[in-house]
This record gives sequence, C-alpha cells and structure tokens, in this order.
Amino acid sequence: MEGKLDELLQSQAHVWNHVLKFMNSMALKCAVELGIPDVIHSHAQPMTLSDLVAALRIQPSKAQYLGRLMRLLVHSGFFDASEEEDVKYRLTPSSRLLLRHTHTTFQITPFLFLSLDKTA
Repeated sequence: MEGKLDELLQSQAHVWNHVLKFMNSMALKCAVELGIPDVIHSHAQPMTLSDLVAALRIQPSKAQYLGRLMRLLVHSGFFDASEEEDVKYRLTPSSRLLLRHTHTTFQITPFLFLSLDKTA
C-alpha cells in the first residue's frame, strides 16, 4: 500500500510541476517588461526591494507583489539575492542576457517575447 501511495504522490508532483511551469516564463516576461534587469544594471550595485519600487515607479501598495515576483525569479536563478535582512537583488549571468539597453553580441529578449507573445 505504501508503494502505491508514494507512486501516486510522485505522479501528482510530476503533473503539477508541468502544469505550473508556465509561471516561470510569465514571471520572466513580466520582469523584462518592467525593465528590472536594466534598472539593476544601471544602478551599478545591488538594489533593495524599496529601491526597485522607486526606480520602477511602482505604487508602494504593490510592493509586496514585486517582492513575490523577485523571490520567484531568484528561485529560478535569474537574479541573486543577499541574505541580509533588507534583501538586495543583483544580476546573474542569465539576467544579463535580458538587458535591453546594452550593446551585447547576443540579446535574448526578442526571442523571449516571440515565444511568449499570445498572438504569435
């Protein structure tokens, strides 16, 4: 009986993992649309959530939602976060590929929008 229960739980986890995978893509798209990678890059040092809220001109009442988005993006490896009480976010090699306003040899944002555009 225990073996069947483990198999059922693993199967459910597998299905939910695939059902919810779109959240990472949508969070990434949201970050690029908001300009989070560019803002952190132009700040030239790690930024706190309140710094990001101010720089992105987000209403302070919406700061908690930006915090949730950033936690998901940190978990996904697109940003790095300090372990201080007032968390500071910085770019990772992956998020550097999402910069719009730099002259890099490879920019991935056009492909991101192409693959996630609902009209494509």
